[in-house]
Parts: sequence; structure tokens; C-alpha cells
Amino acid sequence: MLGIFKLFINLSLCLLLFGNCNKPKKQKTAEIVSIKVDTIPKTPKYLTKNYVLGKFDYINNADFVLVPKEISNKKIYLRKKVLTAFLEMKNAAEKENISFNIISGTRNFSHQKRIWNYKWNTKYKNLPPLKRAKKILEFSSMPSTSRHHWGTDLDINSLNNSYFTKGKGLKEYNWLLKNASKFGFYQVYTSKENGRTGYYEEKWHWTYLPLSSTYLNYYNIHITLNDIADFEGSEYAQELNIIKNYVNGVNLEILKP
Repeated sequence: MLGIFKLFINLSLCLLLFGNCNKPKKQKTAEIVSIKVDTIPKTPKYLTKNYVLGKFDYINNADFVLVPKEISNKKIYLRKKVLTAFLEMKNAAEKENISFNIISGTRNFSHQKRIWNYKWNTKYKNLPPLKRAKKILEFSSMPSTSRHHWGTDLDINSLNNSYFTKGKGLKEYNWLLKNASKFGFYQVYTSKENGRTGYYEEKWHWTYLPLSSTYLNYYNIHITLNDIADFEGSEYAQELNIIKNYVNGVNLEILKP
């Protein structure tokens, strides 16, 4: 009888102190779950719809920096991490007598709109509206769909594909194909022969993938065709399925997880 009484006391103390003596496994499971949640990458605070749409002030943004005039042909801004990686790549190339300069970097919504409106109202004004939009989209993005909004993409040395097909330009392009990925850079708009949609090939346009892949993923989750507006011809964004065919019409390397 005394043994039963002691057993009852021990069980009572266990329940009083721990709630349930058979719960250690559940506590361990809870700890594991909390660790997994804590390690999930968080979206940076600055990454918003306005950011990926190019509707923010990058000039006064602490994460952006002016490209040194020695390696650019005008005032160009990039995200600091992108410029740092580019300078590392440039220094490596110079050891092989190859030189890279930046001729275009970050462009906000207003800048892209000026480019678009010039082509819409002047350069290709004699084309019917839908054909006009398609013509512009051979090499220029609709405002709010350009990768140049993000500060991760840059144009190097020349805006002509022919420059990179012979002599000095070909040597530069071959070096990039072989080495750029070591520094995080990838050609965005490659040949369309393998079924890539959207813009024509641009041998000069390179993206800093460690950041731009995050921004593209955010864009695809948060941006819809209704967000592409406030410029002439914007109504054709839906007919041309601009997000699927152009925003995501990139080198397959960019779309890899």
C-alpha cells in the first residue's frame, strides 16, 4: 500500500512540474521547427512593388553608388554590391589586356518612360500601335518592366551586337562568356534560337544574378499586368503578355533556382 502511495506522489509531482512527463519528444520537434523558420531568407525591407517597378529615388538611396567617371561615359548609378563585383571582374580582365566600361546602369520609371515615349511618338510613330509596341520591344522595355530599374543590370562597352562579333569586341565577349559568372554576372538576353521569348539578343547586357534573381522572383509574385501603366501604349502589355514573354524572356541560367 505504501508503494502505491509513493508511486502516486511521484506521478503527481511530475505532472505538477512538467505538465506531462511524456512530452519531451514534442518539445524537441517544436525546437526543430523554430530553427527552420528562423533560417528562411527574409525579403529585404527595401524590396517593394515600387522598387521593382522602378518607382523610387535611387540617386539618394544609400545602397546605390555613382560609377567612377573613369569607367563610364556619363553619370551612372548601380547598387554598391554590383559595382564592387564589376570592379573585381574588370580588374581580372585587365590582367589579360581586356578593358570594360559601363555605358548604362540604373534607370528609373521616368527615365525608361522617356526612352519609350521617344520611340513611340517619334522614331516609330508611323507604325500601327501594336506593331509599334513590338518594334520598340525588340531592344527597349516598357516602363515598369525593365531590369535596369533594379540597379543590378548594366550595359558594357557597346550597344551594337556587331561590335562583339569581331576583333577587340569578340575578344571581350569571349572573356565574359568564360569568366563573368565567376563574379556573379550573366548575359541576360542570349540568342533566341533555342526558344527564348522577348527581346532580341543583347551581347552587352549583363546582370548581377545574386541580387537580380531575388528581384525577379519578387516581381513574379507581386506584380501583375495591371501594374504596368501610365505611359502611351501601356494597354498592349496585356495583349503581348509582357511579364511572361518579356520580363521572364531571359537566359535560362537566370531562371534556375
